[in-house]
Amino acid sequence: MTEKQNPPAEGHAFQDEVTELEAKSATAARLFDIRRIIGALFAVYGLIVGAAGIFATDADLEKAQDININLWTGLGMLALGLFFLVWVKLRPTVPPTPPLPQEALDAAEGEGGPAGRG
Repeated sequence: MTEKQNPPAEGHAFQDEVTELEAKSATAARLFDIRRIIGALFAVYGLIVGAAGIFATDADLEKAQDININLWTGLGMLALGLFFLVWVKLRPTVPPTPPLPQEALDAAEGEGGPAGRG
């Protein structure tokens, strides 16, 4: 084979690599969505504080004027955490689409694209 026949194969391999990196980038964007992190933290802390409220002693309740503040705060935190996690499920992050390479635009124009309609 001559060297002129090899560049398309190399270009194709490069395009596959770019596609793979774009997929990894999209996965990373979804994984590190701030809503997922905030939701998980609030849910975990809500469970911990809520458990402290469930197992509160009479002395703890007297300090808070007979209001189980740990229980109510834990439930609020848990509700907020679940809200964020449901939000992530209903509205997942969509990474922006990368612009087309100039070569692809030139090929589209040559095949009857905007410049070929004259």
